[in-house]
Amino acid sequence: MRLLLTTTFIMFLCMITNAQNAHDWKREGDKAYRNGDYQTSEEAYRKAELDKKTANGIFNLGNSIYQQERYEEAVRQYEELANRTNANDTDRADAFHNLGNSYFNLQQFDKSIEAYKNSLKLNPKDMATKYNLAQALRQLRLQQEQQQQQQQQEQEEQDQEQNQDQQQQEQQEEEQQQQQQQEPQENQQEEPQQDLTKEEARQLLEIMEQEEKKVQEKLKKAQKGPNKSKKDW
Repeated sequence: MRLLLTTTFIMFLCMITNAQNAHDWKREGDKAYRNGDYQTSEEAYRKAELDKKTANGIFNLGNSIYQQERYEEAVRQYEELANRTNANDTDRADAFHNLGNSYFNLQQFDKSIEAYKNSLKLNPKDMATKYNLAQALRQLRLQQEQQQQQQQQEQEEQDQEQNQDQQQQEQQEEEQQQQQQQEPQENQQEEPQQDLTKEEARQLLEIMEQEEKKVQEKLKKAQKGPNKSKKDW
């Protein structure tokens, strides 16, 4: 029985010691955070949460990570708190708010908008969240416009490149066609004239003589003309 009491007493002392250590680490983390030493505050908050994770501890750890611009890691911390069913609405609303801030810095504006809306469901009067939601909506619209302009520019560049390729291909085809048309003429000009054979020369001479005779006969007939009769009066 004494042994049991002793063991129970030791466990109770350990619990008190751990609670004191967690409180001390949290206090050290708060001090470092206020001084802007976010790396030290992160380490202290992690040590404070070794035995038991509390809503406040998760939130503070997320803030320390966020201040070091490690937004993806901060997202995981805020999501853990925001999805806790046993956390109160205020803590969850704050977690959703900072979750929206993390997504905003990651330029994931659609997720940022969703987080801000979830925060306002839990705390509809939070003006800071309303302002951030308006900024996220504006940035999402600008982002979509920029993406649309970029896609349009890329399409225009692609069309221009295709037109240049087509024009170049048409020009090459035209040059090839002109070259093909010039080749037979060049071949004809380069072809040497062949000499007539004796038989071909004789036949050609006979044809020329016959044509000459025909011409001479026509001239003689034209010079004589018809005979005219004279009448005495």
